[in-house]
Amino acid sequence: MVDFHLDVAEAAPNDERSKRRVTSGARRSSWVTPSRLLGLLIGAGFAGPAGFVVWRTVRLGGDLANVAKEVPGPLWRTVQLSVLVSVSAAIVGTALAWLVTRTDLRGQRFWRIALVLPLVLPSFVGAAAFIAGLAPNGIIHDALSAIGITPPRRFRGLGAAWLVLTAFTYPYVYLPVAARLIALRSSLEESARLLGLSSTATFFHVTLPQLRPAVFGGSLLVFLYTLSEFGAVQLLGFDTLTRVIFATRQTNRALSFASATVVLILALAVVALERTQRGSSRPDDRSTAAVRRSRLGWRQTPALAVCSLVLLVGLVIPIASLATWAQRGIAGGRVSINDLMQPAISTATVAVIAAVLAVAVVMPIAIATTRRPHRSSDIAAVSVIVGFAIPGLVIALALAVFTLNTPVLKGLYQTSALLIIAYVIHFGSQALASTESAVRAIPHALRESSRLLESNPIRRFFQVDFALMRPGLVAGGGLVMLSTLKELPATLLLSPIGFSTLTTEIWSSYEEGFYAETGAASLVLVAVSATLTWFLVLRRSEVVRG
Repeated sequence: MVDFHLDVAEAAPNDERSKRRVTSGARRSSWVTPSRLLGLLIGAGFAGPAGFVVWRTVRLGGDLANVAKEVPGPLWRTVQLSVLVSVSAAIVGTALAWLVTRTDLRGQRFWRIALVLPLVLPSFVGAAAFIAGLAPNGIIHDALSAIGITPPRRFRGLGAAWLVLTAFTYPYVYLPVAARLIALRSSLEESARLLGLSSTATFFHVTLPQLRPAVFGGSLLVFLYTLSEFGAVQLLGFDTLTRVIFATRQTNRALSFASATVVLILALAVVALERTQRGSSRPDDRSTAAVRRSRLGWRQTPALAVCSLVLLVGLVIPIASLATWAQRGIAGGRVSINDLMQPAISTATVAVIAAVLAVAVVMPIAIATTRRPHRSSDIAAVSVIVGFAIPGLVIALALAVFTLNTPVLKGLYQTSALLIIAYVIHFGSQALASTESAVRAIPHALRESSRLLESNPIRRFFQVDFALMRPGLVAGGGLVMLSTLKELPATLLLSPIGFSTLTTEIWSSYEEGFYAETGAASLVLVAVSATLTWFLVLRRSEVVRG
């Protein structure tokens, strides 16, 4: 009997170890499920262009001496511009968000909406507007001449690129920081003021540390945007790696893919650095108490002047410049709005299709990450984010070369289908976060009850889940649509022959020196973008704020 009990006692730990081994084996086998396999395949599709660029670079090889000669200069200018723009956008966006949400700035409701509007202008359109405005008979040229200031002969180089890109990208920081300030509890700030800290000291020592994730996240978007920028830097004569990639894509593919790999590595390194430096923050409950706003006093006038200057550079001057040239073209009979109807319809069509497909493609990953979290779903989600980190020009180059060198897929080259695939890969991550939020909006108890009432999962999804998820899905699709409307380099490389969008119309008319056509097409694009921004970003944020 003693031996028997000893055997049982010794067997118990073994049974526990066996259970752990069985559980571990079950976890390993759980990797191979249809839903997780689908998620990994989708993730592979998003990360595919990055892998193809690296593989193509290794296979082409190329003259290392030529690469070492051509790449360092544009690489340094790319890094220089990206760092300057992201830092300045972080400063401007954070300062404006604090002024609008935490001070007694006059006309706060107006500024809260107006300061987001530069987001509707594509950066290359803004660059074209400044160049056209400074040209003889341009609105900026005439205004400066009227007050006795000699207009600059050239608007080119690092300073011009920095000014233009900062003016049109700071909302990427302004929006998340303003949202974070609205949601922050005011108790810590009130305590700091009771201890004798001034409003400025309170901001730097108490408020700013809590804004760190929002500032870093917005700055990352600005850095990636600047890194992949093609149109504005081309127009402003600032030579970056995107110019090397585009100019050598046919004449020297080894150099083109080597440059694309450098851009890819730089983007992924910055994403990894941002994720390690952003820190962890526990979500705060929205404060129900009214926030005590800082009194600006004598600083009211300088604060209003800063807000006015930012809006003047980022919205008023570009729109006025474009409108002046468009009005002259229409009055002179050189421009007809009817000629822009087909490009506008084409732009809207591909943008809507890309938005719907992006939401549908990331839906399985969003469901997996929220309802059935697993390492495989995390890998798939990161792969989707990688698709956004890759510049659109690099994605387009990879897809173009891949289809041309694959006999089965060769027919896809220069088709609308391939263009839309590029949009989905590049902007799919913008739909992922909103889709995940939409999936979380469905209570677990409701899902369990719906299973009892409807056994068919497809009918259950459309009858119960989709109705609750629709606002989040529309928001995510709207962001993809807005980004697609403004995309230029992928459209230039992959658009079918005879197929034109508003962005390609703007680009071609500017290159030909037709400022009137450039202004008219730009205004149409701005009108479409502004409408979408209002309904999908501003109106939604006003509802959330209220």
